Amino acid sequence: MASMDIAEVARISGMPASALRYYEEKGLIVSVGRRGLRRLFDDGVLEKLALIALGRASGFSLDEIGGMFGPDGDLRIDRQLLTAKADELERTIKKLSAMRDGLRHAAVCKAANHLECPTFRLILRITARK
Repeated sequence: MASMDIAEVARISGMPASALRYYEEKGLIVSVGRRGLRRLFDDGVLEKLALIALGRASGFSLDEIGGMFGPDGDLRIDRQLLTAKADELERTIKKLSAMRDGLRHAAVCKAANHLECPTFRLILRITARK
């Protein structure tokens, strides 16, 4: 298995070296050695970084992502956690969609005052909910 230094991993993955060092510090990735002062990683780190990026884009914390890897570094995703995150994203999508639609309506609403507009008032209620 070929090894890459941190600069090459950063270039290929598009992640800054500082993020790679941080991920290593958090135990999400592991270097396999050093070439001078530069950390070396095996090429499997790219797939792991892609999984981390997917988890971050999906709204998982780094600690949650770290829990998706076993002590041996193998992927061990809790399917119930995925379902819960998907449900959370669905609620967020519905809320944001309603807000988007309401804002578009408010932009063209003929009411003299937005507070007189029932659609705008709906946006206010949706936004106030937690």
